[in-house]
Amino acid sequence: MQDPAFKVGSFCKLEAMTSFADITTIGVGGEIDRFVEPTTRVGVIEAVEGADATGLPLCVIGGGSNLLVADEPFHGVVVRDARRQITVPDEAAPVEGNERTVHVNAEAGCNWDDFVAFTVRLGLEGVEGLSGIPGTVGASVVQNIGAYGQEVATSVASVEVWDRKAKRTRELAPADLRFGYRMSALKASMYAAPATPAAEFFPTPRYVVLSVTFRLRHSVTGTVGYGQLAKALGVEVGQRIATEEIRAAVLKVRAAKGMLEDAMRYDNPAMAGTKRAELVEIAQCAQQGEPDANRHSCGSFFMNPILGVDQAARLPQDAPRFEAKRPDGTPGVKTSAAWLIDHAGFHKGFKTSAHAQAGLSTLHTLALTNRAGAKAADVQALAQAVQSGVEAAFGVRLVPEPVVVGLDLR
Repeated sequence: MQDPAFKVGSFCKLEAMTSFADITTIGVGGEIDRFVEPTTRVGVIEAVEGADATGLPLCVIGGGSNLLVADEPFHGVVVRDARRQITVPDEAAPVEGNERTVHVNAEAGCNWDDFVAFTVRLGLEGVEGLSGIPGTVGASVVQNIGAYGQEVATSVASVEVWDRKAKRTRELAPADLRFGYRMSALKASMYAAPATPAAEFFPTPRYVVLSVTFRLRHSVTGTVGYGQLAKALGVEVGQRIATEEIRAAVLKVRAAKGMLEDAMRYDNPAMAGTKRAELVEIAQCAQQGEPDANRHSCGSFFMNPILGVDQAARLPQDAPRFEAKRPDGTPGVKTSAAWLIDHAGFHKGFKTSAHAQAGLSTLHTLALTNRAGAKAADVQALAQAVQSGVEAAFGVRLVPEPVVVGLDLR
């Protein structure tokens, strides 16, 4: 039922009968009362303000790759930014002297991998290691996405946001964004504690991303900064090779681990036009004939825990350990969620029962997958089984990486 108090502006399109199952990569979630696709900057602000003014729950969604929503109907407003323009304020060629910095601006609704492909084609270095990560440019800075030796934080120059509390636009610098491991000030505004929604802003941050300006480097080569990627390329860590080769290798490695989204989802009318057609075609051809059992997921479902030094010392000697800072800035030790899951007895392909329709990926223990017709409750049951098992084995409670709406996975 439509709330007569909620109205969309002339720059928005109001869709009917859309569900979260249609617009998320894991393919679960209930029907949405109001699904709005603004086509202008003003339209995005109007849609957000309209929901806030009427007191309706608000969910601003990107590519739906980092979201797990309950099966019940969502009696609120879902906003998906339909703006996807990329512009280059600077000259793309090196300027005089040794300055090689190039600024690239992308609207929040731009598909992330479209953006990466654009920068690589333009001969720019900085985000090639983040190829193949599903989602949008706006979501990339909320989550501070990272992979294969790169994080989006290292390339962000500024982020334009709508401040829902102050009701104005703001330009946030990297220092304002307080980037951390899979964290930013944007994401932090949604949580009172890990996996515990804040009372005021959830499941959408206080700051809604409108656009992001990146600081990239004019170079057709990039640094191979991760061992697994170096092995796939047959080079040493730290070696510089063509960014196009790095991108191709990242996509191949991600595919081998089942960490690419299902490209066939773009045939769904609810996803039409959200990714550039030529890249959809390439991805669909690459996935042709492959079993799709592992493709319907949120990607990495649990964050790698950052433990206190004393807690980390209680892990088995062969558990992975990396120096890291805890959220409060104190020294910590990062370990591998995938290692903990596997060594707690939850191996690749694990299901809670023979007939369960949700299971761990057969390629990677960190991905929880919708095998066929799973519901959000099935994914929740699987996640809770893994969390409880890891906690019993190692005393570590795994925290979900996706935004979890209407379900409790604390």
